[in-house]
Amino acid sequence: MSTPVEPDVAALARRWRIELDLGASGTPDWKVCPGVTAFDPEAEPNIEDSSDYDSDGWAGNTKTGQSWALNITINRRINDQAKTYNAVHEAIRLASFAYGSASRVHVRYMDRDGLPEAYEGRALVTWKPSGGEYTALDQVEVTLTGDGPLLPIDNPVAETTP
Repeated sequence: MSTPVEPDVAALARRWRIELDLGASGTPDWKVCPGVTAFDPEAEPNIEDSSDYDSDGWAGNTKTGQSWALNITINRRINDQAKTYNAVHEAIRLASFAYGSASRVHVRYMDRDGLPEAYEGRALVTWKPSGGEYTALDQVEVTLTGDGPLLPIDNPVAETTP
């Protein structure tokens, strides 16, 4: 008797969920960033040549640093009755115009289906409205450039996902 094989399926790009900490008193208040239409994470190592005579001609390399960024596109969300933008979108936009600690956002992103991949860090914000034709949606290209480490975390939605 053979062991049944578990099915393998392709993961979808839309599996990512991004949250921003809107807490003001040091206690995290995580809110979902809605309207994400594109998500492109980067975590590039800095590799330096560490070759020496002792390696019989084989090149040596050493990781000496790391940087990270999130490039996302969002559809702006509004409350047309109250004439306000989504609070997460506004926090990102306002951070892009600020200096010092106000120019950083505390962000985390995770697999929305509860798989173990999840990360958290602090980032500087670049906010670039896309513009467009009269039929276009109001989209913004956002770059979150890491300021410090991007830490793997336990996926906070893992326990709530069936």
